[in-house]
Amino acid sequence: MRRIACFLLLFCFGIVSSQNEQLAQNYFDKGEFEKAKLSFEELLKTSPYNGFYFQRFIECQQQLQQLDLAEKAIQDRMKFVHQSSLLIELGYNYQLKKDQPSATKYYEEALATIRKNPNEVYNIAPTFERKSLLQYALNAYELALSIEPKFNFNFAMALLYGQLGNTDMMVEKFLTEAYTNPQSNIMIQNQLTRFMTEDADVNFNESLRKTLILKTQKSTDVFWNDYLSWFYVQQKEYGKAFLQQKAIYKRNPETFSNIVNLAQLAIEEGDQETAKEIFQFVLENTQDLDLKIQAHTYLMQLRIEAATEKDYPAIASQLDLLLKEFGISPYSLSLQILQAHFATFYLKNAERGKTILKAALNLPMGEYQKADVKMELADILLYEEKFNQALIYYSQIENDMKNAVIGHEASLKAAKTSYFKTDFQWAQKQFKELKSASTQLIANDALEYFLLINDNTVADSTQTALKEFAHADYLLYQHKNQAALSKFQSILKSFKGNEIEAVTLYRLGKTYEKLGDNLAALNQYQAIINQHKEGIYIDEAYYFAAEIYNKQGDIEKAKTYYEQVIFHHQDSIYFTEARKKYRQLRGDTSL
Repeated sequence: MRRIACFLLLFCFGIVSSQNEQLAQNYFDKGEFEKAKLSFEELLKTSPYNGFYFQRFIECQQQLQQLDLAEKAIQDRMKFVHQSSLLIELGYNYQLKKDQPSATKYYEEALATIRKNPNEVYNIAPTFERKSLLQYALNAYELALSIEPKFNFNFAMALLYGQLGNTDMMVEKFLTEAYTNPQSNIMIQNQLTRFMTEDADVNFNESLRKTLILKTQKSTDVFWNDYLSWFYVQQKEYGKAFLQQKAIYKRNPETFSNIVNLAQLAIEEGDQETAKEIFQFVLENTQDLDLKIQAHTYLMQLRIEAATEKDYPAIASQLDLLLKEFGISPYSLSLQILQAHFATFYLKNAERGKTILKAALNLPMGEYQKADVKMELADILLYEEKFNQALIYYSQIENDMKNAVIGHEASLKAAKTSYFKTDFQWAQKQFKELKSASTQLIANDALEYFLLINDNTVADSTQTALKEFAHADYLLYQHKNQAALSKFQSILKSFKGNEIEAVTLYRLGKTYEKLGDNLAALNQYQAIINQHKEGIYIDEAYYFAAEIYNKQGDIEKAKTYYEQVIFHHQDSIYFTEARKKYRQLRGDTSL
């Protein structure tokens, strides 16, 4: 019983102590230093050797300008606690008293303890860093390394160099650590990415690029080619990244996984030419059936997206030839789905599309493959205006693949189906839930439609304009671009000055771009800029206008429009890309 009572007493004491520490820290965080000082002083009575309590107690005294009291407290503690870090505490207190010679004396004494025992660096360097004495912290690490070269402080020293503005040494230390300890690579790349997107030093990217190029030239280790490829991917220069991956493959022709991933990234970012080059390289260098089918599928997708109506017969023939070559099996499923999509949305033959997919569903396949087939089948049913049947398939995918990306995609498509059929109340509920989706593209898409429905319902409770707009959006979904264009123009004429006007101008701009009429697209974006400067589509108008001017070679106008996104719309999803392209046009870097 005595043991149980003792245990309960210690347990209760631990809880009370923890609560008191939390209370003291709360006072400190809120800047109530007098209360915090008294609280930490009480805690020290029960735990006199607790370094954290003492540190906070001293910091409270220093915040209250009780520097003489702090000095005495540190000196008293040094008599019974032999910690080298207390020398720094005392030196820092002298620094606050404007007595720099005394401060320097104690800092040097702290460094001297490392000469006697290199392990002291683990106390000395972090204490210097905590006091923002970064150069002293760096000196501590360098001194310890000079005595014990087996120590490794690359990561800590890299961070210090970065804070001191010496980015060249920061990069060198980070890269050395990445090469020495590959398991730390993701953490290091996260740090480098932060500097790569930093406004303060526009030359950092160029410096990192040159350093990595030198390493690839001096070393035959493909590690550096891979790192340089990673750098180019961050810059969205997929062609240059491919050159590095190709060099890696020639030395180590074991896997195409990195190369295929790179091609997929290029497609996502709209770099079709690089994607084509990569997949062509894959076809020329592999006999693997899956890879060949994957490469052909992507190449055909790219060909379809760039095609005009006169190209359709040749594309249809090529798809037939590929499926004849690879056969109808689970392996060629991606080609079968593509053929069904092409038949429906481009050749306007939905029955053929459904026939292909229903036959595919009879093949032995996994749950992900089955979900892919059902998704395309639902898309075709939606194309045919069979909204309820489409919703059934989307719902099946949602239920079967709840935690997968394809499950979230099905949820988004189900919400859009409700939107197309003008069931705005249900669509709004679904879009609201999807705003917090883990996939950024899905979340952004859901947010756009949520705001569209919300804003235009508030402005017009009858939702007359919104219904017309949803029908025009549906025509776009069906690839009936000319019909959609006419519908949007009609909405603009009928509801001029209404809430729907800005988004209609935006849709018109994107539709004109699809049809290759960039001048008409620019007119729509300029109308948003002139008439809806406070609206939510203003950043899109500036960015896409800049993109058109950039493609046309009108550098000055492109820079002017990118500037608007950079300086006035920092919360835009186009901000990072606008800044990068603006810097390229301005010649800040030679990427």
